[in-house]
Amino acid sequence: FGRQKGHTELYRGAEYMVDFLPKVKIEIVVADDIVDTCVETIMQTAQTGKIGDGKIFVFDVARVVRI
Repeated sequence: FGRQKGHTELYRGAEYMVDFLPKVKIEIVVADDIVDTCVETIMQTAQTGKIGDGKIFVFDVARVVRI
């Protein structure tokens, strides 16, 4: 997933490809009036500046059901 590539490692003289890259998923639900502030905060603090930093999706929550 994503556009970033894995990297090669050396173990006991053998070179191998490491394809797994750790990921973080952030999900939040906020009031409409603070959406822009939250997006800006996430953009400033969660990005690394490398390919694969991800995307921010903003959408309406039609219903919440407590379980």
